[in-house]
Amino acid sequence: MMGGSRIPSTLVAAATLMSSALILFCCFTTGDANGRLKLGYYSSSCPRAEDIVREQVTQLYHKHGNTAVSWLRALFHDCMVGSCDASLLLDTSPGAAGVSEKSSPRSFGMRNFKYVDVIKSALERECPGTVSCADVLALAARDGAAILAGGGPLAADMPMRTGRLDSRVAASHADVERAIPDHNATVSEVLAAFAAAGVSGGAEAVTALLGAHSVGRVHCANLVARLYPAVDAGVDPAYGEYLRGRCPTADAREDTRDVAYARNDRVTPMVLDNMYYKNLLARRGLLLVDQRLADDPRTKPFVERMAADNDYFHDRFAAALIALSENNPLGAGEGEVRRDCRFVNPA
Repeated sequence: MMGGSRIPSTLVAAATLMSSALILFCCFTTGDANGRLKLGYYSSSCPRAEDIVREQVTQLYHKHGNTAVSWLRALFHDCMVGSCDASLLLDTSPGAAGVSEKSSPRSFGMRNFKYVDVIKSALERECPGTVSCADVLALAARDGAAILAGGGPLAADMPMRTGRLDSRVAASHADVERAIPDHNATVSEVLAAFAAAGVSGGAEAVTALLGAHSVGRVHCANLVARLYPAVDAGVDPAYGEYLRGRCPTADAREDTRDVAYARNDRVTPMVLDNMYYKNLLARRGLLLVDQRLADDPRTKPFVERMAADNDYFHDRFAAALIALSENNPLGAGEGEVRRDCRFVNPA
């Protein structure tokens, strides 16, 4: 996820923000059953917490543009597996029960975890032991999305409740594989997975959330089944030939350092926009799970509407991202605020 055009984040008018806030908190239910999450959670304990995250995300984006995409994927992977609790960030060590989720096959290609440490270190300097790693992931995803989208309803000051706690254990690889759909998943499987993760908006919300595939790239190991021995009949022929040029053999592997890949969107590869949906309608969906959105009668109407209206896409994506970010937060006594996101706190 390197290169591509970059655009500055912009602020939206107060009326737009208020409208977005109403949508976010009235139209999607959230998983905060214990009521721990709240707006301005750190207003007394660490007043600059959200500003610090935003500053760090912006600085990292200007140094390494692909970090903004990484934050989005990290939040999806963390929140889809049981809870938004930063279990994803735990390294395998004697201090962390289980094997790191980062080593699961579903996490192949994830990167930039070291920059989470950069953000966390800035917060620790300001407010030691106060801001959870789970909140770092959620806020970084929000602010990264805002930069990639160029503002609008995804502006960096979009309301997001905080107060998440960090897990003391990593999820099992079996849980990761079960919770996160793969690149060949059916629409029914994807709908069920997001519903289990606390996103109540059904086909509309899922169609919006998969719009995150507007940015970033996909490794050839996840593409070659659609290209060899013959290009899938559901793929635009010219696009299929382009992909064969990116992935010239059918034996792409996931364990090489220099992995061949194709960008999710060739037109605006580093902009979170509705070009993703236009590509689907033109039979240029990179992954099978993407293209299926344009074919399934439950999701096709939303693909068509989002392809025609970028503001509508941004609005629905923002609402669904907030709902996902609040999936099943840990209650008091169930978690902690890690000082180092990679390890549980010493006993």
